[in-house]
Amino acid sequence: MSRIGKQPVKLPAGVTVTVGSDNVVTVKGPKGELKESIDRDITVTVNDGQVTFTRPTDQIRHRAMHGLYRALIANLVKGVTEGFKKELELVGVGYKAANTGNLLDLALGYSHNIIFEVPKELKVTTVTEKGQNPKITIEGTDKQLLGQVAAKLRSLRKPEPYKGKGVKYSDEVLRRKAGKAAGK
Repeated sequence: MSRIGKQPVKLPAGVTVTVGSDNVVTVKGPKGELKESIDRDITVTVNDGQVTFTRPTDQIRHRAMHGLYRALIANLVKGVTEGFKKELELVGVGYKAANTGNLLDLALGYSHNIIFEVPKELKVTTVTEKGQNPKITIEGTDKQLLGQVAAKLRSLRKPEPYKGKGVKYSDEVLRRKAGKAAGK
């Protein structure tokens, strides 16, 4: 058995999970509602505050999906109760971030500013303190969408290994390289 797949997902107070036809799981909670389509081979049962997952056989495909769908539903439950948050940091001289609603205006050292539209499901805030790098905070209930948007923002100017300039996650540790002068 999958060690992750056989663990039940415990439902906190105020969260309801319903399994619809064609295996679509809907999770409703205080922060909203999320849906996930689950493979027809995996059986999802909801009883007395727990969601359990069972697979029909020990095929590699079934074993792989068993733990995957359990983890996805656990993320949905956490999303509608607590929510998810990612923080990005802009490292570099002249790098700036400002937002008006869900439009993000980034100055990342290019000849032009980059206007990035964040999906309406996510909430974005920017903070610029004196002596600190500008920070972008993205919050939302959908972990997959949040990670995808954060990765897209990071890809606009990836951190380079010599000076560390670029857009990085605030908890990311960059591996730095020695420059040309270190070779002598």
